[in-house]
Amino acid sequence: MSNLRLGVEVKSAHGLIPKDGQGSASPYVELHFDHQKFVTTVKEKDLDPSWDETFYFNISDPSNLHNLTLDAYVYNRTKGGINSKNFMGKVHILGTSFVPYSDAVVFHYPLEKKNILTRVKGELGLKVFLTDNSSVMSSNPLPQMDSSSHGRRESKDSRRTFHHLPNSNAVQQPHIPSQQPYMADMNQPQQAYAYGVDEMRNQSQFQGQSKVVRMYSGSSSQPMEYALKETSPFLGGGQVIGGRVVTRDNRRASTYDLVEAMQFLFVRVVKAQDLPSMDVAGSLDPFVEVRVGNYKGITKHFSKTSNPEWNTVFAFSRERMQATVLDVVLKDKDTIKDDFVGLVRVNLHDIPTRVPPDSPLAPEWYRLEDKKGEKKKGELMLAVWMGTQADEAFPDAFLVDQATNNVDSAVSSMYTRSKVYHSPRLWYVRVNVIEVQDLVWGEKNRFPDVYVKVQINNHVSKTRSVQARNANALWNEDMLLVAAEPFEDHLILTVEDRVGPNKEEVLGKVFIPLNSIERRADDRMIPSRWFHVQDHNDHDVDEKMKKKDKFATRLHLRVCLEGGYHVLDESTQYSSDLRPSAKQLWKPSIGILEVGILNASALHPMKTRDGRGTTDAYCVAKYGHKWVRTRTIIDSLTPKFNEQYTWEVYDPSTVITVGVFDNSQLENDSNSKDVRIGKIRIRISTLETGRVYTHSYPLLVLHPSGVKKMGELHLAIRFSSTSMMNMMYTYSKPLLPRMHYVRPLTVVQLEMLRHQAVGIVAARLSRAEPPLRREIVEFMTDANSHLWSMRRSKANFFRLMSVFSGALAVSKWFGEVCLWKNPITTVLVHVLFVMLVSFPELILPTVFLYMFLIGLWNYWFRAQYPPHMNTRLSYADGVNPDELDEEFDTFPTSRHPDVVRHRYDRLRSVAGRIQSVVGDIASQGERLQGLLSWRDPRATLIFMVFCLVAAFVLYATPFQVLVILSGFYVMRHPRFRHRLPSAALSFFRRLPARADSML
Repeated sequence: MSNLRLGVEVKSAHGLIPKDGQGSASPYVELHFDHQKFVTTVKEKDLDPSWDETFYFNISDPSNLHNLTLDAYVYNRTKGGINSKNFMGKVHILGTSFVPYSDAVVFHYPLEKKNILTRVKGELGLKVFLTDNSSVMSSNPLPQMDSSSHGRRESKDSRRTFHHLPNSNAVQQPHIPSQQPYMADMNQPQQAYAYGVDEMRNQSQFQGQSKVVRMYSGSSSQPMEYALKETSPFLGGGQVIGGRVVTRDNRRASTYDLVEAMQFLFVRVVKAQDLPSMDVAGSLDPFVEVRVGNYKGITKHFSKTSNPEWNTVFAFSRERMQATVLDVVLKDKDTIKDDFVGLVRVNLHDIPTRVPPDSPLAPEWYRLEDKKGEKKKGELMLAVWMGTQADEAFPDAFLVDQATNNVDSAVSSMYTRSKVYHSPRLWYVRVNVIEVQDLVWGEKNRFPDVYVKVQINNHVSKTRSVQARNANALWNEDMLLVAAEPFEDHLILTVEDRVGPNKEEVLGKVFIPLNSIERRADDRMIPSRWFHVQDHNDHDVDEKMKKKDKFATRLHLRVCLEGGYHVLDESTQYSSDLRPSAKQLWKPSIGILEVGILNASALHPMKTRDGRGTTDAYCVAKYGHKWVRTRTIIDSLTPKFNEQYTWEVYDPSTVITVGVFDNSQLENDSNSKDVRIGKIRIRISTLETGRVYTHSYPLLVLHPSGVKKMGELHLAIRFSSTSMMNMMYTYSKPLLPRMHYVRPLTVVQLEMLRHQAVGIVAARLSRAEPPLRREIVEFMTDANSHLWSMRRSKANFFRLMSVFSGALAVSKWFGEVCLWKNPITTVLVHVLFVMLVSFPELILPTVFLYMFLIGLWNYWFRAQYPPHMNTRLSYADGVNPDELDEEFDTFPTSRHPDVVRHRYDRLRSVAGRIQSVVGDIASQGERLQGLLSWRDPRATLIFMVFCLVAAFVLYATPFQVLVILSGFYVMRHPRFRHRLPSAALSFFRRLPARADSML
């Protein structure tokens, strides 16, 4: 008798369609599996019902589990009777997707239609899992009825009752026996059960046993749904167990050892020659169609040639191939119907296998055949081989099996390939506008109000306005802008006169090529230069033309390219690169970072295609100047990427960012934006050297409705150090380059320059092919992190409270010692206090030894995984909906004035509390200053007399005795304490502050 059960936990449904004619419905769920049927309770008048009911199905033949299906039907109960119901949607789950209980998660399935005329909407949340726990019995099934008998009345003997199991989070494995055990067929052989369980376990081991690991303990812990899952997958180098790669055999070493090997059939169509003429005019428009089973790839066609050259590579996934023959068909492009020219047929069993670093396979000439297999005129040069994603041809190959009928093959080939991008090297351009001489302006009856506008592309900065009374103006102002290599643009300085409000008159311009500006890597002084101002009507920036027609006005400037700074395009809290712009200041790398992007699972549908939800997912990873983009997996909620990339690491205090996006460019709509699915950040310093981290990271995104898990991303990460001593030495060096400390920039300057840098990087990468669009760059670099957010402000406040929680705990413990709540502890503290005062040379050794022991104790409880996005730390699980709507508001705001007024009042109330706290802190400081300021003559006199007496007492009393007496007084017994404040505290509170002088 088989103990294997299928558990189905019916959680809830959302957004159901109304069915009762009054804008509501009374839904319930019917579950059908293996000729068994269960029904949940009915939720009256609820379009977002919640059941939390669990049912268990008996599996008659576990060896046939992959051929079984689970069907969940959502019905609306009507008033016509027990069998009167309206269809509201269904969910169809294949048996191949069933997983053990440890890997099961609640997934919200979109409801499907019964037929074309059915109208449904909404989602059904189910948790489906397999369990072989012998103590779990199957629920009592309702009798399975044919569709023809649904409208008939049941007989008296038919069973009408059912039993459901409530959800329980107290135990991990369900342990609730049913009322009456389901009696399985006793004639069923035992071997079927054993085979089914072993098959399930082997499949689980092959995919890597996932175990959930918690993030942090204490107040920053988060729900298990958002925690990491540690896995043990089989990768190219072997199985990863406990961070180490265990090889099962003497397999050949590969550079792609952090991903699973994926087999592909590669077909390179090189060229053709001596093709026959097909048209009446004797011309031929050839193209090639490569077919394997139902998959085919088509090259572009050439007009009127018999010797075309394509040099196009097609790749077919081996696991999806059903045919045993490869057909390469050459056709003639025609308006009505393409004409057959000839074909080359290759048996897939005779194809060689290529393993890098072997040289590329040499293409061969194949004679064309007709449909009967007879030789024809013409030859086709092909190269056909089996390989993996490590093949050099894979990045540029057209993945045939990923093309769909609704996606243009040319567009798919352009926007789905994997690429590596390098963001441009950025420099700060420092412009010191000193003065201008010999101004010429139109209106002689007034003095011009002059300022200088500095511009590079769309980035503009202005000096203050100065009134030029003697045709000269002096500023001596520094301005910084961002420029990118190669320096093909010009630095444009415009001298303008502010004639009136919102009205300016251009007096002249100066054009300076960026490649002619002097560069510096330190703070040495750059000599200033005089530049002739060009007439603003002359748009020729050529130096020769400017020499022919000189303008009388001169502009005094000091311009240089700052190479000693690091141009920040990310936040300094999680930057991926900290090197300066000048290459001569770069230090050697300290290690290598290898990242294997394995797969994603349980992704939410981001679009609708053919009436069903789907996702075209791809990943983007950024570290330093190097951006990588994986290929797009079309029409899959569980895409497998298996792509490995490598970065050089120059500083361990850097962060790599990996994001997942939905490709929206496959529909030929240039205005659509790629939708973000989620991202993760991993700090390099949290990774142990040489360890392989294989975890499944939850993809969390903050929506206006709250935080949402969009799926999981499976990564394999390894950090290898080239020199441990160099890496340790890096911790003693400044985080940023030297110029950030010699000539520091203000916070306002850094934010403005960072905005410019992100714009330059986004503009440059968006011109690549396939483009890395602006919304992707902004999401990966957190370009809008500086904007106001009430949620983020609360999260930072709680982070600050968490930092001081240790000091508050020590203060609380010392208060209990002073109150003698535990007399033994208080006596021991007195003894320790006397010992430290008597031997002060033991104080610092004791403190450092205590911290060493704490670190040694925490070593055994250290995290075995890199930290990840924490919803509780981000204050995303308890945020107010209005605060989220404010965070997602545009800048400037686009909300209704009443909403903005409400938020402004709320902000005023919060700021008022902060204002009060700041005022109280200032008052305490002013009271300290008032001790000797004679603002209160009597208080100052008392304090002076106290200081004089204290000086004589301290001189006559040994210091150690005084400290011991002070400590005993602070820790005195509660019997000697009073509820009233002490005289010293009362005296301090009576000191005057300057709050009474404020308006």
